[in-house]
Amino acid sequence: MEPVVAALVVAVLIGVPSVVLWRVLRGRSELGSSPAERATFETLHTASLAAPPLRAGLTQAGALKASRHLRELLGSPAIAVTDREELLVYDGAGDHHAKDAFGHAAKTLEDGRTQVLSLDCIYLECPIRHAVVVPLTTEDRVVGTLAAYGDHASAGLVRAAQEVARWVDSQLELAELDRSRTMLMEAEVRALRAQISPHFIYNSLTTIASFVRTDPERARELLLEFADFTRYSFRRHGDFTTLAEELHSIERYLTLERARFGDQLQVTLRIAPEVLAVAVPFLCLQPLVENAVRHGLESKPGVGRISILAEDAGAECGISVEDDGIGMDPERLRRILSGEDRATGVGLANVDERLRQVYGDEYGLVVETGSGAGTKVSIRLPKYHPGVSA
Repeated sequence: MEPVVAALVVAVLIGVPSVVLWRVLRGRSELGSSPAERATFETLHTASLAAPPLRAGLTQAGALKASRHLRELLGSPAIAVTDREELLVYDGAGDHHAKDAFGHAAKTLEDGRTQVLSLDCIYLECPIRHAVVVPLTTEDRVVGTLAAYGDHASAGLVRAAQEVARWVDSQLELAELDRSRTMLMEAEVRALRAQISPHFIYNSLTTIASFVRTDPERARELLLEFADFTRYSFRRHGDFTTLAEELHSIERYLTLERARFGDQLQVTLRIAPEVLAVAVPFLCLQPLVENAVRHGLESKPGVGRISILAEDAGAECGISVEDDGIGMDPERLRRILSGEDRATGVGLANVDERLRQVYGDEYGLVVETGSGAGTKVSIRLPKYHPGVSA
């Protein structure tokens, strides 16, 4: 493929959602058969193959997997990719030039400018005589280079290299966003763990202390429940757990809360045995139950009721946590789920965001509430999902 054609197509690719690209590729046999159209579709397909490895960031493994497709996009006999520290991959003809490839990138790494180099080679049959070295950047920082090697350095090759580098930049920026999003989710899980400390721990220990003299055996049982609950909440291994383990932790939490509220807190659990082994994100249900107690029932006079349901729904399981507490203004709920209002804690927003990140946007929280009308939070989870295991 001609480098100029690749450059123009790659320029269009930057920012195109993957679902749109997939639809274009799926229909490519129906959209025309002229040479220009075929070249365009082949370029789109090649770019789509190079994208997934680059979404992991600028790594040696990713560069190695993407290199053949990048070389095809450029139409070059060879390419090289470096980060700021070393050569990540040299792919193509004239591999005896690989030892010098990082040196070829030195000036571009230093000043961020495209370099066109003439190379000496003792092998007459070697097709490598020139190199076009362009910077790879994220957030205006030079993080590496892409070099296109060949027997000439035309203006078309320079432009193609720059456009392909821009496309690689977009993939690396998406990788940074993915990494930042993951770090935020991990930080908010830590925040979920931390937020139980001042409120719940104080109330639980106060309740346990009240039983020490009047009912020592009851105090001992509650202390063991408290120890098991906190051990689960603060565990350090695994992003996922089973629904059975999550529910077991919730039962411990509710045991401690019932000891505090007495008959004022009534709990109903209806759990289908078929869904107990389903893998779920760690701490995805417990915050919903805590939210029901703390923000739904604590301020409600009289008896408060919580109902927890988990049922088999074919390829999915349906889970709901419902309370008959004070409810919430729908506009405030919108602000909480969007992250604008943190006054109610990070629980609901964090769980919603993590579910969407793991399973897709169609698997977020569904919340039914209104002032004075109680709250029902529903979740659908696939029983089996790639990358999810307890």
